[in-house]
Amino acid sequence: MENQEQQASAADVLTQAIASKLDYLSTLQAAVQHNDDRKVYELLDEGRYYQEVKKTRSPRAVNHLAELVDNIHPQISHYLSDNLIDYLGHIYPFFYYEEYTTGLFHIYFGNWWDRRLFGDLDVINVQFQLDETEYQKLRDSFALEAQNQRLNTAKIESISAQSEELQQLVNAQTQRDNQKAELREQLKENSSKSSMPWDSGKLKEERQAIIDQLTKLADEDERALNAHKTIKENDDRILVLSKEDTILNYEKQSIRDAFDDFEHFEAHNASLYADYINSLIGKSEVTIDD
Repeated sequence: MENQEQQASAADVLTQAIASKLDYLSTLQAAVQHNDDRKVYELLDEGRYYQEVKKTRSPRAVNHLAELVDNIHPQISHYLSDNLIDYLGHIYPFFYYEEYTTGLFHIYFGNWWDRRLFGDLDVINVQFQLDETEYQKLRDSFALEAQNQRLNTAKIESISAQSEELQQLVNAQTQRDNQKAELREQLKENSSKSSMPWDSGKLKEERQAIIDQLTKLADEDERALNAHKTIKENDDRILVLSKEDTILNYEKQSIRDAFDDFEHFEAHNASLYADYINSLIGKSEVTIDD
């Protein structure tokens, strides 16, 4: 009898566990059928929903029922993306999205030439996963404005200075040739001088000084020989950096038009989940009961 009671109790527990899973899936299915995206988001992460949207704790104990649909997140993301991207289009008019595979979206900044791949859109978590390198460039570009500089101002100035130095080496070729001719004559005179033994040290020092000067001029000749190639490469680098500064200016202006400044842009990013879910409240065709 005791074994029968234990078996019956185990069956009840299992039946209840299965019923809970079925109820969860049934509620999620109904939310999708009735286009109730708000309810879908609540079911996907009830703890976060209550904390960030309701500003309170979930009335129920934390469960792991949402794990039941982990393997269909791409399909859920694809479904939820329509309304989310429509919402984002009004708040972030400069972001464009590309679904490169089911439920996964790239974010592009702008629709101009050479627009940047700026990160990814996490639809399930209503979150931008922005490329850290590209985002840091934008942040630094805003910060440098206080110094009347662009992101690449220092780099461009450094490269330009190098090109100017190389051009001066090229322009000074005739002067170097004349110096080398004079030094060779001095070297010849040094070699032909006869002296007492106590003068040999002095002549050796003079000879070494002349050789050092000739070596330095030869090094400058070598640099001048490759200068045109390097200057061309530097011009190409400056062009790339200037284009990047131009694109960053487009991006900064877009952010100012939408958010006034970078700080408000970051604040909106941080509260995106709650802002979006709140915008959905009351919009569903039918409210699905908890």
